[in-house]
Amino acid sequence: MHLSAVSLTTIKMAGLDHHHGHQHIPRGHIPNPLDEKLLRIIRENLTDQELHLSEEERWRLEHLRLHEKHKGHDEMHAEMVLILMVVTIIAQIGLVAWKKNHYKSYQLVSMIGVWVIPFILCLHNHWWRFIFIWLLFSSITIIVVKKALERPLEQTTPRQVYKWFLLIYKICCGLGVVGYVIIMITMMGFNFLFGVKPNVWMDSGLLFIFYGLYYGVLGRDIAEVCADKMASHVGYYTPHGMPTRTLEPGVCAVCGNPQLVPEGEEGIIENTYRLSCGHTFHEFCIRGWCIVGKKQTCPYCKEKVDLKKMFCNPWEKPHVFYGQLLDWIRLLVAWQPAIIFLVQGINNYLGLQ
Repeated sequence: MHLSAVSLTTIKMAGLDHHHGHQHIPRGHIPNPLDEKLLRIIRENLTDQELHLSEEERWRLEHLRLHEKHKGHDEMHAEMVLILMVVTIIAQIGLVAWKKNHYKSYQLVSMIGVWVIPFILCLHNHWWRFIFIWLLFSSITIIVVKKALERPLEQTTPRQVYKWFLLIYKICCGLGVVGYVIIMITMMGFNFLFGVKPNVWMDSGLLFIFYGLYYGVLGRDIAEVCADKMASHVGYYTPHGMPTRTLEPGVCAVCGNPQLVPEGEEGIIENTYRLSCGHTFHEFCIRGWCIVGKKQTCPYCKEKVDLKKMFCNPWEKPHVFYGQLLDWIRLLVAWQPAIIFLVQGINNYLGLQ
């Protein structure tokens, strides 16, 4: 197209051509022929023409259809945003009060929500990869939990339970790190060296982070329940009272098994660790109790454990931080969908769209 033709077209579109009426289009707004075509399909309900659109055109069509549906609803949208903010604030306050006053019920409901809600959503959307991994994780975890709840408790059960959840914990931590690295190198443009589109690597990184956080939160919550039950069954620890058994010298209060080596000596299988209160435990058991089971007290006398002293190795400190991060994420995974459903129900009741 020649420059004169372009200039003439621009003048007409700007509403400055007096020979063609005084129609005014805001400066900088140039009608998109594709949008005009798609808007005509929407307004005239030409569903047969939708079949001939490309994938990108269909995505644009849905965007324009949503925009047309909500055109002129600014006040209604402002009211919906206000409802979302108010409900979210009230829900947050209620959850904090519930957790503070009735932790056990809060813990149980949160765990069930984290476990079930994502599976239902993925089942509805036919996301088979997540469903397969969820079923595999759930099957093994149910077997582990069943062993942890048995009475009398076998001597090998606590170690097996902690091994499983510690494995899940480390895998999830690794998935989170891998996902973060993939996102960072994608932002630096390394994907172009391999001829890969950035959205492919970004999606992969986010997927790794999601799996790491989700199964990290779920495994940590289930491990906390198992830790309480196993310690209570052993008898050296009760959540709300004095121990029912006396801790003999050289016996671990987490699993109830004898310690293999004295504290301070290098063991072939496992070392013995002494807390500041003076009680000694298998190093693996007390680390599982503190990291995986989320306990920061002595399993026998309930004296507070100094995690900084226990994990003085800088390579182990990220495990503690990652555990705290999982506790923060739980609210997003378990309760945000419920809050959104509640807000949607209020909007539907009030006729807001």
